[in-house]
Amino acid sequence: MLPIALQLYSIRETLAQDFEAGIRKVAAMGYAGVETAGFAGTTAAAASQLFAELGLRVCSAHAPLPVGDDKNKVLDDLAALGCHRLISAYLPPEQYQTLDGVKQACDRFNEANAVAVENGLSFGVHNHWWEFQPVAGHYPYHLWLERLDPAIFFEIDTYWVKTAGLDPLAVVGEFGERAPLLHIKDGPATTDEPMLAVGSGVMDIPGVVRAGSGHTEWLIVELDRCATDMLAAVEQSYHYLVQEGLGHGQNG
Repeated sequence: MLPIALQLYSIRETLAQDFEAGIRKVAAMGYAGVETAGFAGTTAAAASQLFAELGLRVCSAHAPLPVGDDKNKVLDDLAALGCHRLISAYLPPEQYQTLDGVKQACDRFNEANAVAVENGLSFGVHNHWWEFQPVAGHYPYHLWLERLDPAIFFEIDTYWVKTAGLDPLAVVGEFGERAPLLHIKDGPATTDEPMLAVGSGVMDIPGVVRAGSGHTEWLIVELDRCATDMLAAVEQSYHYLVQEGLGHGQNG
């Protein structure tokens, strides 16, 4: 079974009120790790100490591209976390409306990867639905696979793949060993409706996990927004994955 982490963006409102209390709740739920997305009201170094105290591994970190004015802070934060996986979580949909825009995105990612590798990090890309919708007869994610440095890994958000109208099982299989991380979420698979606890929506979660067998290293629960209480939903999501024999927490 695979370790289960929580993308902390899911509980951003809780963390903004009291970062330490929120993280302690995540650890109490049983999660094996976390994926960071900023450090509301604290620092990467302080967060790292808290994670270590609670036995939470940092599987990866969402951060700005490590270029320009952001470069030093991003690299310093990753070093403070002791985390080697840096992920670009977002480029806006406007970037993917033309083939030239997609190619420019690839160039930016390759530039970021060169900086990451130079500093002992692995660089990865996370998707939304717009990279899986055709542009001028091409799927942007196919250009990712063709044009990005082979060292760049992918964190496949399986929910957004389905929202785009593609089969997430097939896509996970297509990326293969280049996708060591999977974002696991559930809901109606539309762009405008809130999500649900994992196991409560239209996603074939067991099928997604099987599709990544042999390649996936972490299952990462993320709910961008939720139709129910967020803390209850992320706890329910964790327990679903454990009870279905798909993943494990701190205690194996």
